[in-house]
Amino acid sequence: MTSSGRRPLLFLDVDGPLIPFGATPLQLPGGYATYPAEPGSPGSGANPLLDRLDPTLGSRLVTLGCELVWATSWMEEANEFVGPRIGLPQLPVVVWPESPEEDERDGLHWKTRGLLDWAAGRPFVWVDDEISDADRAWVAAHHPGAVLLHRADAATGLTGADFAAVAAWLRTLPLTSS
Repeated sequence: MTSSGRRPLLFLDVDGPLIPFGATPLQLPGGYATYPAEPGSPGSGANPLLDRLDPTLGSRLVTLGCELVWATSWMEEANEFVGPRIGLPQLPVVVWPESPEEDERDGLHWKTRGLLDWAAGRPFVWVDDEISDADRAWVAAHHPGAVLLHRADAATGLTGADFAAVAAWLRTLPLTSS
């Protein structure tokens, strides 16, 4: 628990952190590991990239002790197709602004302002493969709470090192006395 008495948020992107992509044959000579869904299960046949979802990710994310929130362009489809394949319950979904072009012109990721609005000062972790120095600087200047912007490598997706980095940061948060 944090000093506010509420668990920190963990904003979670899908493409890149959970569904790895973009590695060259030199980086991954054997290709990506796949975990095909049972025929007829949610998302089977819907998108072949869903087979790259490691079914152990959900339990590893839950173990972090954060309030998980989808922060992805998949929006509600993350609950329909991604969550069930990795063992996550229905999660809240960040609804994105209609016109993020101004932020992109300024070098800010189109998700950044929306995540700060959602967090409303609460401590949070943002796991994404597109976080930049511009996002880090803007968040540092505009968010009063503790924050970790963790950039995952899209070629590998979340790894043990990523989970260790997030867990280490979470341990730095003050605890409440109840």
